[in-house]
Amino acid sequence: MDVILAQIGGAIAGFFGNPVVQISFRAVGIYLVVVWLATAYWAFRDMQQRSDNPIAPYLAATGIILLTPFFFILAVWVYKIIRPHEKIGEVWERNLAEEALLAEVETIHHCPGCDRRVNDDWIICPTCRTRLNRVCPNCSRLVGMDWSLCAWCGKDFERREVGPAVFGDPSGGQDTGRIATPGAAPARIRPSTAAAAGPRQGSARSGGSRSASTVDPLPER
Repeated sequence: MDVILAQIGGAIAGFFGNPVVQISFRAVGIYLVVVWLATAYWAFRDMQQRSDNPIAPYLAATGIILLTPFFFILAVWVYKIIRPHEKIGEVWERNLAEEALLAEVETIHHCPGCDRRVNDDWIICPTCRTRLNRVCPNCSRLVGMDWSLCAWCGKDFERREVGPAVFGDPSGGQDTGRIATPGAAPARIRPSTAAAAGPRQGSARSGGSRSASTVDPLPER
């Protein structure tokens, strides 16, 4: 029995003592070390693309390196389980797609009364008769209901226009036809040539004669 064990031991020692076998084991060892370091670098780069935390990539690479070339596969499995499922670029693309979809939905106008889709050129909703737009009195273009002025012609809707003031005859006669110009001093108005004469009233007392007098409300100077 001892002879058999001695022969088996000698065969094993001869096998491992073979230069070809030794070179093969060294090559396999070098390959495992390279894969181990490459896996640590891959975890570092992958975590950089998935997280904004500057410390997380170093922690992932350190966890793989600490488990040595013989057990780093276990660290890779754990890393794949706990790493973020989406990359930062994928999250940005998804957010941009959602924002574009929301912007497209917002461009579709809806009636504030019945929430139905309406056209931009409509003035009144045909379903609930809600006023949607109004017409500018100056340029006759559609403007919004909440606009304070027209964006096309600059018409101010909150400012009331004051009509031209016409100065007439204070004595009650016809207008002289003069229109007050804004910013200019009003011209002196002369009374009409035919002044209105008041009725002559006589003194009925003492059966006396009548005294007529004509009063000019605005005598000339």
